[in-house]
Amino acid sequence: MAAPNIVNVTTITGVTTFHAGIAVTTGGKGDLGITTVVSNAASSGKVLKINSLVAASIGATTGVTLQYFNHINHASAGSTVSIGMTMAVPTFSTLAIITKDNSVYLEENTALGIFAQPNTGTIDVVCSFEEIS
Repeated sequence: MAAPNIVNVTTITGVTTFHAGIAVTTGGKGDLGITTVVSNAASSGKVLKINSLVAASIGATTGVTLQYFNHINHASAGSTVSIGMTMAVPTFSTLAIITKDNSVYLEENTALGIFAQPNTGTIDVVCSFEEIS
C-alpha cells in the first residue's frame, strides 16, 4: 500500500457522498448488511482524508456500527477494525461519528463500511472527505 506524500500534494479535491436507507440486510455483503461508505482503490495514487461522517436515524433506529477495513472488499473479520460499535442514534436525530477532531486517513485498498443494528430501522449517512494526490 502506497500513500502519497501529503506535504507535497498536487491536488486536493473535496467530495461529499451519501447513502440512504441503510438497514441490517442491505449492502454489498448481503445478510451481513455492510454498506461501503467510502473506499480507496488499490493503485489509486491517493489518500482520502475523512473529515466528517454523520448518521441520521430514520424512524426507530437506535444503533449504528462503523468499521475500517484494511482490504477494500471487506475480505474477512480479521481485516476489520471498529471505529464505533453499536453507537446510539436518537430517534429522528443525527450522530457525528467522524469529525475534523478525529479525522481518518484511508490509504490505497482500504474502505469504511457501516451497518445498522438488527431490528432497529434504517439510517442515512453523509460523508465528507478530501482526495489527496
